[in-house]
Amino acid sequence: MIILTLFFLILSTSFNIRRDVSLYNSRICMLIQFYCIYISYNNLFINYLYESVGILGGLFNISSISIIFHLLIFVLSLIIISLTGFYSRKYLSSNQQQKNTTVKNKKGEQYTIIEYSLIIQFIITGTILLITSSDLVSLFLSIELQSYGLYILCTIYRNSESSTASGLTYFLLGGLSSCFILLGIGLIYANSGTTYLDSFYIITNITNILTENELNNPMTKDIASYIPYCLLLITIGLLFKMSAAPLHFWSPDVYDGIPTIVTTFVAIIPKISLIVILFHLVHFTNNIYITSEYTWTTSLLISSLLSLIIGTVLGLTQIRIKRLFAYSTISHLGFILLAISINSVESIQSFIFYLIQYSISNLNAFLILISIGYTLYFFINQNKSYNNLIEKNNSPIQLISQIKGYFYINQTLALSLAITLFSFAGIPPLIGFFAKLMVFSAALQNGFVFLALIAVITSVISAVYYLNVVKFMFFEEQPYNTSKELFNAPAQIIDNNKEVESKFSYTNVSLSNALSIPISILTLIIVLFMFTPDQVLHMSNLLSIILFTPCNFF
Repeated sequence: MIILTLFFLILSTSFNIRRDVSLYNSRICMLIQFYCIYISYNNLFINYLYESVGILGGLFNISSISIIFHLLIFVLSLIIISLTGFYSRKYLSSNQQQKNTTVKNKKGEQYTIIEYSLIIQFIITGTILLITSSDLVSLFLSIELQSYGLYILCTIYRNSESSTASGLTYFLLGGLSSCFILLGIGLIYANSGTTYLDSFYIITNITNILTENELNNPMTKDIASYIPYCLLLITIGLLFKMSAAPLHFWSPDVYDGIPTIVTTFVAIIPKISLIVILFHLVHFTNNIYITSEYTWTTSLLISSLLSLIIGTVLGLTQIRIKRLFAYSTISHLGFILLAISINSVESIQSFIFYLIQYSISNLNAFLILISIGYTLYFFINQNKSYNNLIEKNNSPIQLISQIKGYFYINQTLALSLAITLFSFAGIPPLIGFFAKLMVFSAALQNGFVFLALIAVITSVISAVYYLNVVKFMFFEEQPYNTSKELFNAPAQIIDNNKEVESKFSYTNVSLSNALSIPISILTLIIVLFMFTPDQVLHMSNLLSIILFTPCNFF
């Protein structure tokens, strides 16, 4: 369905010069996401009878875990695409005859780029293929398909200098990380003659048997000594692309430079696929040792430790909100890498649950940030320096200080953002608390006491910069005045497909359903998880058990 959509979107883009068709392209992509959700849901029950299904000669492997993450990708992409599929605001006139009128808002650049939804579909295709990859060749090709779309997406706002600079930075450093991945794959094939992930089980078992029987074959020794270092090269490339410490330095600059709508997609969707493929790589190769005591996955524990510390400490000094979210992501990657590295039933259960809940919370935070920018369109900040911010139209909210006293402007959005930030900090009884608790429990059960202690300390410290944002919203005086020029001018509204003039009032303007409904649902999930936790916890538990103890019914 995605490939068919790409074909028809390319045709429609090629033969159409109307720029407003981008909204309809986005709506078509939303329908395709709905249909893909339906197909994936049906496939989930088909795969219940089998451990997994290999396709295309074993290049891809469909399993219950991959389908669950397919569903997650499609649902999150559906919500993100809706940002460009509908106008952000609607006008509710006091006149009953004009109840369905909407504010005209066609000046936003996100509504005039007809290639936007096409590139999104290419990225989703690469993401889906990457999650199901079971061969190093298909893994590399899927990563590149996803990455090239991301490079274009970051620079798609042609009139934005900061977006172009950030996209170029992302492209150069992403190409460097791809070199590490390709080098590791090439060395593995040169020394072992295989690229299938399943083959690593066989190589590991043969190596162990030969060691036990003291059959020292020089060729086997070379394979056993080379493979861990090749896997480290691949892991360096993957950690670079997902911005885990110490390879994180590009992430805050890119997040801050590109428009907020693009940041929402770049910060969530690619990371899910990269984390899932790293999880598969660790699961297939966890028994390959560098030394007699340490496996190659010890490097992930080091990255987890550095991510927890760097993401927490550097986040304390940030004054720009998207850079703050970037360091928050690095800190949370530390928890995810810790769960992956342990590779037990309990840790995989915590990994699946943590990744799902963090993706939902992170999406909600960006949606609220975009909504705050739309609502402040009708106000003027008394601090004139805010009016000179670069790329103000594409990223209205750039500084944390811009949301001072926002609670007195829109109480609902302020409360939703506070709830999401509390979930990031792991404050009970929100969903983020249970996710961190599961990671702590898995780490302690497997003897990682030091890392669990560091994770607890950094989690407490990171609450400082989350609470700082809440303090700005609720306990600072709001510096905004209503825009007199905007309200004195007659409002251009649409009524029965005709433009009419009306007395404008910001109190009659509200967010469109494309923003308000997803924010409401995601916030309720974060708040009410403790009342209905069974489905998600049972699902993650079953997936982890199936992974370690597969059951063949035939």
